[in-house]
Amino acid sequence: MSRPKDRPGRGGLRGWGGVTGMAVACAVTAAVTLLPLAHHDGGSAGAGTSGGVVTADRTRAEACTEPEASLPASGADGPNIDRIKERGKLIAGVDQNSFRWGYRNPESGDLEGFDIDLVRAIADDLLGDPDAVIFRAIPTNQRIAALENDRVDVVVRTMTINCKRLEQVSFSTAYFQAGQQVLAPKESPITGYDSSLKGKRVCSAEGSTAFEALEEKSFGALYKDDFDGTERDPDRLTVPNQLDCLVRLQLGEVDAVVTDNALAAGQAAQDPAVELKGEAPFTTEYYGVAAKKGSDDLVARVNKVLVDYRAGGKDSAWMRSYEKWLATGLPGITAPPAPKYRTD
Repeated sequence: MSRPKDRPGRGGLRGWGGVTGMAVACAVTAAVTLLPLAHHDGGSAGAGTSGGVVTADRTRAEACTEPEASLPASGADGPNIDRIKERGKLIAGVDQNSFRWGYRNPESGDLEGFDIDLVRAIADDLLGDPDAVIFRAIPTNQRIAALENDRVDVVVRTMTINCKRLEQVSFSTAYFQAGQQVLAPKESPITGYDSSLKGKRVCSAEGSTAFEALEEKSFGALYKDDFDGTERDPDRLTVPNQLDCLVRLQLGEVDAVVTDNALAAGQAAQDPAVELKGEAPFTTEYYGVAAKKGSDDLVARVNKVLVDYRAGGKDSAWMRSYEKWLATGLPGITAPPAPKYRTD
């Protein structure tokens, strides 16, 4: 769809300190696009599949009624796990710019956050070493491609489990519950995911559930770029990486962002000039660890890791990670989502 030309930016960066803030914002965007976290010589990530498995998964996706139901947990090895053990490293696709989820500590240079803790728990179970990981930074719109092209073994990157994605990848049980919400400047007249978005420029990441929500119901918002998905795409309203939306918002190039409330809470913590709009998320979504379609041994093993990760109530590894990284911005969570398993 076409849209009117964007209105001129309002000038200045909210909460980023003028020119210095703009330099930081541009550097962050460049890092997302240009900076791979690591290279490896261990061959492809690999994930053997069989025609039967893929057919079964496709049938399940087509008849999808409970996408969060995954394979039963198992501690058994298999061809995909054997390949990881032979390599001696787990290759994980992650974010490096989502505050509190997966981001680089500016002082130490280390990757930290809730998703990073889970990656290390998986590596510890598979290889006996939480540091036996090759982290690869991948944009939001490349998460599935990274698995399909064997660049990574798993994606742990605030990735929502849904029926459409089950046609392309396999998921673990849910490790976090989130939902879509609107992020906008505090002084904005936007009140949430409602008619206040009419005529407003709204940013979302390509390939995200936020973009899918806007396609289904936009309330008259401008949410899709001219020439979207082509070489002429300006990547202003639909962007490769979710963090790019925050930069566009700070530059005044868009009026609001639609994204997971879990990510938006971290962004609001980074910039006190913006806030979540609306009393609650307008969807319920669950994050899962994604693996290449048909990697049943790896998915079942990750589910076993998650069983251990959730165990212990308030003293569980899950709760410790939540308290460390997320409780400030997303208070009140008392337990991880309960796992659901397939019976077929």
